[in-house]
Amino acid sequence: MKLNELAPNQGAKKRKRRVGRGISAGQGASCGFGMRGQKSRSGTGTKPGFEGGQMPLYRRVPKLKYFPVINQKKYTVINVEKLSSLDPNTEVTLDSLIDKGIVTSNDGLLKILGNGEINIPLNVKAAAFTKSAKAKIEAAGGSCEIITK
Repeated sequence: MKLNELAPNQGAKKRKRRVGRGISAGQGASCGFGMRGQKSRSGTGTKPGFEGGQMPLYRRVPKLKYFPVINQKKYTVINVEKLSSLDPNTEVTLDSLIDKGIVTSNDGLLKILGNGEINIPLNVKAAAFTKSAKAKIEAAGGSCEIITK
């Protein structure tokens, strides 16, 4: 085999389309771009979204802010300082807080926030804790248990 005998495999190399070379070539005269109009001219066509001078859709539609979070979790939040009025070693749940009158409405699962101080041990069962709240409850000798329902 010699260098001048090298050739690509059959069908591996496609011939370039030669446009504007007469009618018998298959793409003569208008070169496959139709008769007249903006898209038949030389150079690039229009930008994506161009609507012929009409105000484009992406500029007509108002730009909205603050899209809502889909499937957002709703929590009934309470700070650690509110729990300090409870008796030591009590079990704290959302139902027990509603019964005691510390929480007035059930807005969803219970979440404990870390604002304030606590110095009594409590057994807290909630859906979520902030890091500071969990640290303060456990430092006071209590326990934190995450419940899903």
